[in-house]
Amino acid sequence: MNMNMVKKKTSLIDLVFSWSIKDVLNNDLFKTRVKQIPETFSSKSEYLESFITPLIEETRTDLCSSMATLSDSLCFEIQSIRKSKQFKFPKNLLYNVILKKRKEKKKTKDDDDDECGVGDLIAITNVRPKRINDLDRPGRPYLIALVRGFNERTSELLILSSKPILVEDGVEKKEESERLFVVNLINMTTNIRIWDALNADPKLGNMNIIRNVLDTPFAEVENCTHCRSEEKCSSSFSDKKARICSSDLNKSQQAAVSSCISTRECRHENTVKLIWGPPGTGKTKTVGFLLHSLLKMNRRTVTCAPTNIAVLEVAKRLVKGVVESSAYKGYGLGDVVLFGNRKRMKIKEHEQIHDVFLDHRVEVLYQCYSPYSGWHHNLLAMISLLEDPETPYRLYLIERKDNNNKKERDTSGIISEDKKGKKAVNQVIAQTLKENRMNKKKGKGKQKEKQSKHREEGVDDEETDIPLTFEEFVKKKFNCIGEHLYFCIENLHIHLPSSLISLKVVANMFAAYHSLKSLQNMLHNISKEVLTNVRNKDSMGRAGKFNVERNKNLCILKSLPSTFPAPFLNEDYSKDIRAMIRGFCLNNACLVFCTVSSSAKLGAVKPFELLVIDEAAQLKECESAIPLRLHGIRHAILIGDERQLPAMVKSKISEKADFGRSLFERLALLGHKKHLLNVQHRMHPSISVFPNLEFYDNQILDGQNVRAKNYGRRFLHGEMYGSFSFINVPHGKEELNNNHSRKNVVEVAVVSDLVARLYKGTYDK
Repeated sequence: MNMNMVKKKTSLIDLVFSWSIKDVLNNDLFKTRVKQIPETFSSKSEYLESFITPLIEETRTDLCSSMATLSDSLCFEIQSIRKSKQFKFPKNLLYNVILKKRKEKKKTKDDDDDECGVGDLIAITNVRPKRINDLDRPGRPYLIALVRGFNERTSELLILSSKPILVEDGVEKKEESERLFVVNLINMTTNIRIWDALNADPKLGNMNIIRNVLDTPFAEVENCTHCRSEEKCSSSFSDKKARICSSDLNKSQQAAVSSCISTRECRHENTVKLIWGPPGTGKTKTVGFLLHSLLKMNRRTVTCAPTNIAVLEVAKRLVKGVVESSAYKGYGLGDVVLFGNRKRMKIKEHEQIHDVFLDHRVEVLYQCYSPYSGWHHNLLAMISLLEDPETPYRLYLIERKDNNNKKERDTSGIISEDKKGKKAVNQVIAQTLKENRMNKKKGKGKQKEKQSKHREEGVDDEETDIPLTFEEFVKKKFNCIGEHLYFCIENLHIHLPSSLISLKVVANMFAAYHSLKSLQNMLHNISKEVLTNVRNKDSMGRAGKFNVERNKNLCILKSLPSTFPAPFLNEDYSKDIRAMIRGFCLNNACLVFCTVSSSAKLGAVKPFELLVIDEAAQLKECESAIPLRLHGIRHAILIGDERQLPAMVKSKISEKADFGRSLFERLALLGHKKHLLNVQHRMHPSISVFPNLEFYDNQILDGQNVRAKNYGRRFLHGEMYGSFSFINVPHGKEELNNNHSRKNVVEVAVVSDLVARLYKGTYDK
C-alpha cells in the first residue's frame, strides 16, 4: 500500500480501495504509525489528526475480521450490471447493479439487515465466497465497491467500484456469461462520517467546543460574572428554578438540571457539562426532564446517543412528558423530531414515538397539505357546502351529463382527489362505507341492493343510470369532506410546530371537529325540504335545530385559518415535496433526536444551540467530533458513566492507543467537574455495597425503595448463593466456533443450570 495516501487529504474509501487483500490481512500494516492518543493537545489540528491513523487501523481490522467469516456473510447473485449515467473514468466508476431476487423465506426479527444498504462495502466475485482466496481468483482479481444507493423495491444498487468492471458494452449480463456475486463485508457509513469530521478544515466550521476541550479543564459557567449578574435580575430564571425544585427529582438530579439550564443561558462561554449517572440513579429520567425544560424554553437542541436503542429510550421519556403535560393530546410534539433508519430503529415496535418519527410526519403532512385532500381545499369545500348545498348539486348533475361516457377519476363523482396523497384518509372512508353497508336492511331485491350499494359509494351505475338524489349527494359529500377534515384536525396539532399553530387555534379546531360530528349525525334523518331551506331563518322544529347547528359550524369553520404557512405551500406537488417537508420539519423542530453518526445529516439545516449526548462514555471521542462540529453548537452536555463498559474497538493496536476512550472519560481524567447522580433505586443494598465501594468511592446512596423490607428476595438456596457468588469451573476448555469466537461448553452448561433454577425459583415465588 502507498503510505503517502494516508498523508494526503484523501477520502477514507479511496484509502480502502487502495488496499490489496495482503494489506487487509496484514495486522502490522499500521503498527508503527499508530501513536498513543494524548490526554491533552496543543492545537486543534493536533487534536483532529491524532485520531486519523487509529481510525484507519480500526477500519482495516474490521474488514479483516469480516473476511475471516465470509461463509456467514450476506451474498447475492447479480442479475445485471450497467454503467451509470454518472460514470466517469478514472474516479467516478459508478455502476447500476440489479440483484437477483432471493427465495422467499419467513422473516424473523433478526432479518432486518438481510439486504444491502447504503454505506456497505461489498466484494464482487465469480463464486459464492467461502474463504478469503475466493475474493482474488485468476481472471477475477480482488474487486470491492461501496454502495451509494439502494432501491429496495427493484433490488437495484448504485455502486462506486474500486476498479472498472467489465460489462458487455453496458448491456445486461447474459445468462450464459460469467455468474457474478455480491458479498457484504462491512458498513463504512460511521467511519466515513468520522473521517470527514476529522479531516474538515479546522479553520472552517464549528470548533468552539473542541477548542475548549484540548487542554486542562476550563472554568465552570457558574463562574461567568456576566451570567451571575443577569440571573439576579431574571424572573424567568427564578421560574425555571422553581419548576425544578417542585419536580419529583432528587437533590442531585435537580442540581445537575439546574447547572445545565444555567449553561444554556450563558452566551459568553462555550462549555461542556458532565452528568455522571451510575446504574440505577435515574439518568434517563434526569435527561428527560432537562430536555422537556429546554423544549419549554424553545432552545434548539440536538440529542444524540451511540446506538438506536439509547436514542429511542430518551426520546420515549421526552414524548411521555410532553403528552402528559399537553392540554390537547400530542400538542407540542411538532417541536420534536426523531430521525433515523426505520428498520434498524424497529419503529413498528415503538408505537409511542410514531408521532415524532420524521418519515411518518412527512407522510402525514404531505396529505394535510395536498391540494385536493388537504386542509385548505376541504375547509373551503365544507364551508361552501354548508352555505349553499344546492349549487354544487346542480354542478354535479351538469358534470355528470357532460361526462356520461367518461370514467370519473374520483369514484364519488363529487370531488376529484389526489389518490396518492389521500391513501390513509381513504382507508378511513372505506371503513365507514363498509360499516354503512353492514347496517343496511337485508331482504331487498338484487337490483335495489345494487343501486343502494352504488349510491352509498357515491357512484352512478352506467347500466341503471341512476344519479344521486339531492339528499344522498349532500350526505355523501359531507361525509367525504368530513373524513378529510377529521384526519387533518387529528394530525395537524401533533405534527405542526407550535410556532405555526397556537393553542387557541387547536381548541377551535377540536370544537369544529365535535360540531361537525354532531351535524353529521343530524344529517342522517334530514329531508330534502330541510336541506333546501337551510338559509331560512324562520325555520322551526327539526329544520330550526339543524339550522342552528349549521350556523354554529359555519361560525367555527370560518374562524379557522385556511392555511398554515410553509415554504412548500404553493409548490407544484409533482416536485419532490416530501424532501421539502422533511427539511421544513428539521428546520422548525426545537428538539431533534438521532444517533451520533446520523447527526452528520444535520449540517445543512438551521443551526442548533445545544448538544446533548446520552451514553457519552460509550462513545469514541473521535465519533463525538461529528455532532460537536455542527454549526451553532455553543454548549455540550455529556451524560454517562466512564466506570462502565467503553466503546468497542476491534483493533488491539488502536485499543492500546486509547482509540476507544471517550471525551467524557478524558475530561474526567483531567479533573473536569462531574455532576454525580448519587441515589440509586435499582440494586438491593447488599448488592450495591460492592460496586459502590469499588468503583464509586462510596458516594452512592441507596434509595428508599431498595431499603424497604419487601425489596429483598432470595431465589437460590445454599451457602454458595449469597449477594455475590464466584463459581470456579475447573474442567472447562475454550474452543473456537465457526465465527472464530471462543466458547466454553462446560461453563455454558453451568450457566444454563443456574438460569433454569432462577426461573423455577421466580415461578415458585
